[in-house]
Amino acid sequence: MIRSALFAAALLASAPAFSQAQAPAAGADQKIPKADVVANADKEFAEVDTNKDGKMSRTEIETFQRGIAVEMATARNKAAFAALDADKNGQISATEFARLNSGTPKVDPSNVLKIDTNKDGQISLAEHRSATLATFTQFDANKDGALTAAEVKAARDK
Repeated sequence: MIRSALFAAALLASAPAFSQAQAPAAGADQKIPKADVVANADKEFAEVDTNKDGKMSRTEIETFQRGIAVEMATARNKAAFAALDADKNGQISATEFARLNSGTPKVDPSNVLKIDTNKDGQISLAEHRSATLATFTQFDANKDGALTAAEVKAARDK
């Protein structure tokens, strides 16, 4: 399953963004063709559209966000356990536990649903693709139909 950090962030906080899988490595001159961006967006859409009706419903977005939130929380908790288990005995003492600061991330599909242009409460593949391509066009500063790491960084920094 696609679980890139940027796609997770996109579904947790905003409209579609470019996933880590498609973002060039920092400092690289590698370009990402628009066709690759669209193909990745379609894969991401298919992952959320679990009933395969060609639309991402609020429920599907919430379910996807919840899954990502649980994965992120689990990874964070494992890292926290390892960091807190100072004596590395596989147990956390009361003193070690007192250092734990954990919370469950909230999910809110309303930012993703902003791309629901026909306001039917669901996102079609066409709406998702349109938003992705609009973002691509915005990021593609030199309008050559491909993205560089510098263009992605510059767009994110705005």
